Amino acid sequence: MSVRKSIKDYLKEDIEDISKLLSLALKKSKEQLFSNPNYELNNIELNALDNLIEQRNDGKPFAYLKGSQGFYDLDFIVSSATLIPRPETELLIDITLDTFDINSKINALDLGTGSGVIAITLSEKYLNWSISATDQSMAALKIAQLNTDKNINFYHGNWFDPLPKEKFDLIVSNPPYINDHDPHLKSLGYEPIEALISGSDGLDDIRKIILQAPQFLNQAGYLLLEHGYNQKNHIIDLLKESFENIKAFKDINKIDRAILAQLR
Repeated sequence: MSVRKSIKDYLKEDIEDISKLLSLALKKSKEQLFSNPNYELNNIELNALDNLIEQRNDGKPFAYLKGSQGFYDLDFIVSSATLIPRPETELLIDITLDTFDINSKINALDLGTGSGVIAITLSEKYLNWSISATDQSMAALKIAQLNTDKNINFYHGNWFDPLPKEKFDLIVSNPPYINDHDPHLKSLGYEPIEALISGSDGLDDIRKIILQAPQFLNQAGYLLLEHGYNQKNHIIDLLKESFENIKAFKDINKIDRAILAQLR
């Protein structure tokens, strides 16, 4: 006869994210777990937990196991078709909130929207904005559409390609910016590679966006980009041809992470 293990027994073990995995397997909050530590898991719960532990040990991110991830003050459905939203990207929302009045009427575009976190978060903050979003992955766009009931215009295609002829006051993007041979890619194996890499220096997609953005921006419109830790100076040089008032920003870890520029 097998011995059932209690919540307390599992919490004592050195298993990555064990409290989160327990919450998921038992469908209980962390508070419920810690308030009932002697609860013994039944066979169905044990099997569910063992399966989750095995997947987590294999390196599958917890967000994919849960099927969602928090971003800013919202929660978003995610899948293997989308990147997992990261706290560093919340900087783009902070910069936008510092740049535009909350009551402004703006036409904004999110390029490479993925699960839709940027476009949707902005739609929640700026109720008067008209917001569009593009992505070359139809699977990612389906996830983004599931994440909102707001009237966001979603377009399937690469960067600006699927857009109708219109101009925007703000273009924002968290594009791929990792170089093709970056050793950190090994730890990102579960995430969509096409949303991560961008040529030998990681700047292929950023170059395209900077080159084409002026055609889609209103006079004095803004371009806001997330980028890699060592790309700031190169991106500023790329922007100087068509943009002014270029400002660089560091993320929560004090690493260069975003650039805001205004069309000259």
